[in-house]
Amino acid sequence: MSAIEIREDESALSAADRRLHQVESVLNTASGVMIFVLVLLATFNVIGRKLFNTPLPGFIDWVEQSMAVFAFAGLAYCQRYGGHIRMDIVVQRLRGRKLWLAELTSTVLILLVTSVLIYGSWFHFLRSFDFASPLWSRDSSIDIQLPLWPAKLVVPVALAILWLRLALQVWGFGRALKSGEGRPAAVPIPRTVVEQAARESEIIGGV
Repeated sequence: MSAIEIREDESALSAADRRLHQVESVLNTASGVMIFVLVLLATFNVIGRKLFNTPLPGFIDWVEQSMAVFAFAGLAYCQRYGGHIRMDIVVQRLRGRKLWLAELTSTVLILLVTSVLIYGSWFHFLRSFDFASPLWSRDSSIDIQLPLWPAKLVVPVALAILWLRLALQVWGFGRALKSGEGRPAAVPIPRTVVEQAARESEIIGGV
């Protein structure tokens, strides 16, 4: 059970948060499915190599391609729930506007870094894409010549979704900073130990 609460209200910010979360959930599910498929491919590869001396053709190529999906597709989903690793020894001691100012500052910095990464990864994709080629690719994998542009396209698309999530959180933290509200909507709010225990009791009692 998550120790993070995402509050909802009737505001435009909360409505945008819910709509974006639908996209994030699809991408996160695709990431999980890709990992499951890779496990199956690895199993078939080992069995084929061990029993029939016939490994799965292009296994390494498929692994390299799929890494972009499960490494980047879930970024925005994780950001919504505050799941990325961070050092919050100081931040967790802050309350009220001081907390929202700290969160707003860090989110803006991440947003700027993400903007630069989108710019660079998009042009990295364009260098790999070629309309004149039958497979629209200027480069391919070594073994079975898989076009590399689909994997390279995943990166700027996933980062763009992350950018939207960060923009919503900047909006949310900025609104909280202005109003001074204690539990704003559409931003990750860590539950206290008491709240977490109460939530667990509710779930256990409802079983």
